[in-house]
Amino acid sequence: MIAFSPAFLRENAPWLTAGLLLAFSSSYGQTYFISLFAGEIMETFGLTHGQWGSIYGAGTLLSAGLMIFVGGVTDRFRVRALGAVILTCLAGACLSMSAVSAVWMLVPVIFALRFFGQGMSSHLSSVAMARWFVANRGKALAVATIGFALGESVLPITFVSLLGVVDWRLLWVVAAGLALMAIPALALLLQRERTPQSMGDHEQSPGMEGRHWTRAQVVRHPLFWCAVPLVIGPAAFITATFFHQVHLSGEKGWQHIQFVSLFPVYTVATIAGMIGSGLLIDRFGTGRLMQLYQMPLIAAFVLMGLSDGLLWGGAAMALLGLGHGVGTTLPTAFWADYFGTRHLGAIRALATAVMVLGTALGPVATGWVIDAGIGFDRQMPVIAIYFLATSLLIGVGLRSAGPLARYAP
Repeated sequence: MIAFSPAFLRENAPWLTAGLLLAFSSSYGQTYFISLFAGEIMETFGLTHGQWGSIYGAGTLLSAGLMIFVGGVTDRFRVRALGAVILTCLAGACLSMSAVSAVWMLVPVIFALRFFGQGMSSHLSSVAMARWFVANRGKALAVATIGFALGESVLPITFVSLLGVVDWRLLWVVAAGLALMAIPALALLLQRERTPQSMGDHEQSPGMEGRHWTRAQVVRHPLFWCAVPLVIGPAAFITATFFHQVHLSGEKGWQHIQFVSLFPVYTVATIAGMIGSGLLIDRFGTGRLMQLYQMPLIAAFVLMGLSDGLLWGGAAMALLGLGHGVGTTLPTAFWADYFGTRHLGAIRALATAVMVLGTALGPVATGWVIDAGIGFDRQMPVIAIYFLATSLLIGVGLRSAGPLARYAP
């Protein structure tokens, strides 16, 4: 039986909801949210697409670098305490964005939003789910990551609608308030926290060769480097799609609000991908899925790049959401399966840094290509070829992997 049972959801509701809340709260540092204000920011400071992308990329790169060194704290501290610190700092970053008054200030503000939002908040959510659950790891990750989809569905259309009547800076104050409101909710949910410190060795889940890999050992294994391009690709180019949403809407002849109206389609598909992948992970294992999950992304980028109708755009966003949903759940389970859970925080911190690097490179590279006269829609079929190549590469890497403890050969 691989379905979500009511008993599983009921018995684990506090921990699953805490993971979902942290995932949702990461929204204020996610590209799709920050980019809602791209037009206002570029107009306020007189920036081109390439310049804004470079500023965004610089802040994101700093975030990626710090993640490597700080992400391992999730192996040592309680989620309740660490989550409160992260959410407080995220609220401070939102307030800083509301008060930014010079171009140079954008880099540290973007850094703070990306590090505490897209970086640490999402990292803490995923690590907690992967460590707390073993047999039902895929399901737990699927439930928690619905928080990402809820943010993608509710926040863009709400904030874009408010942009017509409320100053963009004031909306960042609202975001800060929402981040702070999550702190007492998290404390209430985790009154009885399942912590890494309370787990004995028998409750840890080993990886390849029946052992727990350290981060230093992971980076010396070819499987990691074959997985890196696979992780970077969606981070870079799904991020670029949302980052350049104002530009892409113009290229397609759509109003920005029309494009944003497709986000619920993307969200429904994302949730379907999350839940479906959670079930399939627990049934078939992560290795098989890693080779296949970017097929919807290939179709999405080809379709969005070559078509102009809003209906086709909706179909492309559905495929994009499906691939994104699977990709939100699958990689964390993959790292846990192949390298074990004892050092998962440190390992996933490195993987998250790689992903964040992708989110930095995507907007920068595509932004400068846009400035060179090649629209993002014309870049999309080429990006699809990249996804195909990385899907083939991970298959090569999996052949070098040792036996897994969790799945029979």
